[in-house]
Amino acid sequence: MKFDFLFQSSPWLVPLCILVGGLYAFSLYQQASSSWSKQANWLMASFRFVASTILCFLLLNFLIRQVTQSIQKKTVVIAIDNSQSMSVVGKKILEASLKQLDELKESLTQQDYDVSFASFDSEAPTTASSVQFNKKATNLSSLIAGIKNAQEGNNLVDVVLLSDGIVNEGINPSNEKFTFAVHTIGLGDTIPKKDLSVKAVYANKIAYLGNKFPIQADIASYGFNGKSANVYLKQGAKVLEKQTISFSQNDDLKTLSFNAVANQKGVQHLTIEVDILSGEYSSKNNRQEAYIEVIDGKEKVLILALAPHPDIKALKSILDNNDNFEIDVKILTENSAPDLTSKSYDVAILHQLPDYFNAYSSAYKPLLDKGIPCLFVLGNQSGTSYLNQLNQAVRISSQAGQTDKVTSYFNSNFKVLNFETDKLELIKQMPQISVPFGEFKLLPNSEVLLYQKVGNLLTQKPLLVLNTGIKKSAIFAGEGIWSWRLEEFDLTEKHEVVDDIFLKVIQYLSTKDDKRKLRVYPINNAFLLGDKVVFETEMYNAIYEKLYNIPVKLELKDEKGGTRTYTYSTSSENSKFEISALPAGVYQYKASATILGKNELSTGEFIIKDQQIELIHTTADFDILRQLSKNTGGKFVQPNQLASLEQTILNHKVPEKIEATEDLKEMINMRWIFFLVLALFTAEWVMRKYFGGY
Repeated sequence: MKFDFLFQSSPWLVPLCILVGGLYAFSLYQQASSSWSKQANWLMASFRFVASTILCFLLLNFLIRQVTQSIQKKTVVIAIDNSQSMSVVGKKILEASLKQLDELKESLTQQDYDVSFASFDSEAPTTASSVQFNKKATNLSSLIAGIKNAQEGNNLVDVVLLSDGIVNEGINPSNEKFTFAVHTIGLGDTIPKKDLSVKAVYANKIAYLGNKFPIQADIASYGFNGKSANVYLKQGAKVLEKQTISFSQNDDLKTLSFNAVANQKGVQHLTIEVDILSGEYSSKNNRQEAYIEVIDGKEKVLILALAPHPDIKALKSILDNNDNFEIDVKILTENSAPDLTSKSYDVAILHQLPDYFNAYSSAYKPLLDKGIPCLFVLGNQSGTSYLNQLNQAVRISSQAGQTDKVTSYFNSNFKVLNFETDKLELIKQMPQISVPFGEFKLLPNSEVLLYQKVGNLLTQKPLLVLNTGIKKSAIFAGEGIWSWRLEEFDLTEKHEVVDDIFLKVIQYLSTKDDKRKLRVYPINNAFLLGDKVVFETEMYNAIYEKLYNIPVKLELKDEKGGTRTYTYSTSSENSKFEISALPAGVYQYKASATILGKNELSTGEFIIKDQQIELIHTTADFDILRQLSKNTGGKFVQPNQLASLEQTILNHKVPEKIEATEDLKEMINMRWIFFLVLALFTAEWVMRKYFGGY
């Protein structure tokens, strides 16, 4: 422990304080009283001198810094790879290794080390023997990085890692750098086993009802040279397609392609399965699941234009890049009465409509009357006076035929949609486009995405506006989208920024508003086997204020037709409901509640996946562990050499880590000084009274 005095005033005042204390004592005790001895006189003078000097020091407001130093304990973390593949080695060997790790912790603790355990579990285990090997993936890089973060500030010198070296998530940990030694214990068999497995299944996540979609499967084999096996595509117990493959070498990989039909709306659960051959090490990896979401049709978009224009081609090209859109283009000057009743459109793009004379109102007016969201794209033939009567986004006061040439810039306060603002700086480099010349007035519930820029002047005139009210709409007040796309490709060789703007606007317009009073939905569309399925619940009154404490009945139906029923209620503090221990598969759910006397319903579905990547590859990989130890200055051992690790850790000499804490206090706030001054004055007073002084 170390003390320092810090001055907040001139240090030359210190001798003055001593002088004041001395003069005060001298004035009182310059001559010894006849009532006491010379020695008593000197003692009382000393008491008065010290107490008075301290009081003067307090007026200077000294700071006293107290520095305490201590040597940090060396920290060792024993990390355990508790993934499923570790159990392949056998219960006996695994239990023996865990017992040795518990003994290692106890021994190092007795030698003044701070030792703890770590695993893939969210909570660190207290003993190695209590670890359950049930994790469905191995990410050693994440495990070691988590230890590094958790031990930040501690004197972490060694990490002991028990693992089979099989990494199926994250990056190779041997490529990373750590400031501590990682000692690895290789557990498992590095000799490949005779096995047949479905190594991987590839399929689109989304298919459209009635369409065919491909499924690709990789079948891996080891030790079956010259053998054949059947591979099945199944839906439930029904075999949809069967193919036969032959293995021409000892270590072989075959890729097969199947075709399936999206014949039901919702999530379609398919299985790729390969025959179990005699002598296989494990049959658990002979199948894999695939889940495909089947959508009943695409979002239908109508591009209704006054006349042919390159902007129409540009808008269609933007939408063609998204498989979720089905696009129809109608040109009114070519067909003044197109059939728009055969399809139910989700969004309409009206190009140069209405025109000067509002000649084709009979074509587009029924769309607006149906409440179909519209994107109005203006041009040199647009009739702004008629447009003002049809839209709720912006009012434009301009004369027919009068236009202005402008560029654009992004509104940084726009929050309705998410954009990468750095990329949108490119908009400033786009060429000039034609807009109506006049006044622009923004209407309620409207937000500006792009403003007009005239020369170098950043105006507040909107160029692209979204109305977020009951009837969603948008207006792009310019003509020349095609030139923007050409310019962007010339600058970046991509159609990215401009396409992203218009695509997100159209996606926003096509999104249906949820007006339900009861909304129950899982927080994810897919969960892993063993995870908790968490439902979020929202209930509203007539003016869409949230309601709570209303009983909700939740029914789950699995693929086999089995049902599970739950009842719960929510509160303002907790609107979630959790379900545990559901088997793998596709589940349909139905939630119901009585809200303000009316029965409300919410339905949907979710998936629970049985992830089997730990069982696909079970051959231990000690090369990763050896390289990790070599790069960090650690040691690689096998279970029969585990006892030698203790001496290796003890022999690991690293500089001591000293921890220093500093405490800064004002002298006047230190209580012991008060009691010292009080004691000095009290002692002086008692002596004077004792000797008969006044």
